[in-house]
Amino acid sequence: MAAEATYIRGIRANLHQFVQQAIQVFFVGLVIGMERNVLPVLSQDFGVSKGSFLYLMSFVVSFGFVKGILNFVAGRLSERIGRKKVLLLGWIAALPIPFMILYAPSWDWIVAANIFLGINQGFAWSMTVTSKVDITLSEQRGFATGVNEFAGYAAVGIGGLATGYLAEVYGPREALFGFSLAVILTAMLTAFIFIRETLPWAKVESREHASGNYAGHKPRFPEGISEHPGTREIFTLVSFRNPTLSALCQAGVANKIADALLWVLFPVFLHNRGLGIVEIGWITAVYGMVWGASQLLTGALSDIIGRKKPIIWGLWLLGAGIASVPLVHGIAAWTISAAIMGAGMALLYPNIIAAVADISHPNWRSSSLGTYRYWRDTGYAIGAIALGSVAQWTSSIENAFWFTALVLGLSGLYLGLRAEETHPGLNPIP
Repeated sequence: MAAEATYIRGIRANLHQFVQQAIQVFFVGLVIGMERNVLPVLSQDFGVSKGSFLYLMSFVVSFGFVKGILNFVAGRLSERIGRKKVLLLGWIAALPIPFMILYAPSWDWIVAANIFLGINQGFAWSMTVTSKVDITLSEQRGFATGVNEFAGYAAVGIGGLATGYLAEVYGPREALFGFSLAVILTAMLTAFIFIRETLPWAKVESREHASGNYAGHKPRFPEGISEHPGTREIFTLVSFRNPTLSALCQAGVANKIADALLWVLFPVFLHNRGLGIVEIGWITAVYGMVWGASQLLTGALSDIIGRKKPIIWGLWLLGAGIASVPLVHGIAAWTISAAIMGAGMALLYPNIIAAVADISHPNWRSSSLGTYRYWRDTGYAIGAIALGSVAQWTSSIENAFWFTALVLGLSGLYLGLRAEETHPGLNPIP
C-alpha cells in the first residue's frame, strides 16, 4: 500500500511531470511545424513540377502511413517496456531528419525524411498523451489532453512561423537544418533527465478497478474483451466491433484528411494567390495557434458538458472554415478562415482522445489510444492521396477544399448517430 500511495493520480499531485510532458510535446510540435510552411511552398526547388499535386502530397503519404502504424506499435510497446523508453526511441529516430533535408537532391529525399518524422511523431507524441492520461484523474482527462494538444499545436504554428523567417535570412535548407537539429537534441536531453516513467500509475489504477476500490464514476468499458487482450483483439475492438470507438476512429480519419489539406494545399493555394513565405507563415500560424490555445478551453469544456457535442461541433466548424477559403480573398479574410478552422480543430481534437481514454481499461488504454491514433494519422495518407487526386484530376485546388468540407460534414453526422457519450460522470454504468 505504501508503494501505491506514491502513485496518486491528479494534476496537482503530479504537476512537475505534467509540465515536463507538455514541454516534450511542445518540442514534438516544433519539429513537425517546421514543414508546415517552407517545404510545400518551395517544393519546386526540390523538383516538383507545378500541378503535380500527387507527387507533392507524397511526403504526407509516407508520414501518415508510418506515423499511423507506429502509433499502434508505440501503444503496445509502451505496455511492455514503459512510456519513457518509447519517448526516447522517438527522439533517436528524429536525428536523420535535419541532415536529409539539408542534403536532399530531390523530393524523394523529403519523402524518405518524413518516414523518420512519422516514427518520431508516432512514438514521442503518443507517449506524451498516454503519460498525461496515466497520471490524471478521469474528470481531468479533457483538460489534460487539451493542455497536451495545446502545447503541441501551438508549437506547430510557432515552428512554421519561425522557419519562415529563418528561411528568409539563411535560406530554406539551412533554416530547417539548424532549427530541427537544435530542437531534437534539446528534447532528447530533457526527456532523458526529467521525464519519469508513468506506467506504474496505470497499473495501480488497473488494480483499483479489479478490486472494486476505484473511486469515482464507473466508466463504460466495452464488454466481451479479455482482461489483457492481444494485439488483434484490441485492434478489432477499437476499429470495428465497438460502435463508439469505431465512430471516434472515423472522426479521427476525417480530421486528418482536413489537416493534410491545410498542411500542403492551403500554403500552395495562398502562394498561387501571390502571398510570400512570411505572409503564408502568419496565416498558417494563426490556424495552429488558435487550434493550440483554444484546446485549453475546449478540453476543460468537455469535462463539464461531455465529449460528444464538442466533437460534432468541431467537425462541422472545421468544415465551414475550409469551405470559406475559396469564397473569400485577402490576407485578413484568409486569416479569419484559418482562425475558424483552428477553433473547429480545438473542439474536436483533444476530446476524441479523451473519449477514447474514457472507455478504455487501464490494462489496454495505451493500445486503445494507439489504435485510434493509427486510424487518425493514417488519415494523413488517405487525405493526401484523395486530395492530391481530386486537385490533379480536376486541375483545381479549390475542389479539394469542397471535398474536404463534405467529408467533415458527413463525419459529424455519422458520429452523432453511432457514438455514445463517454464521459463517466455524465454517462456512467448504472
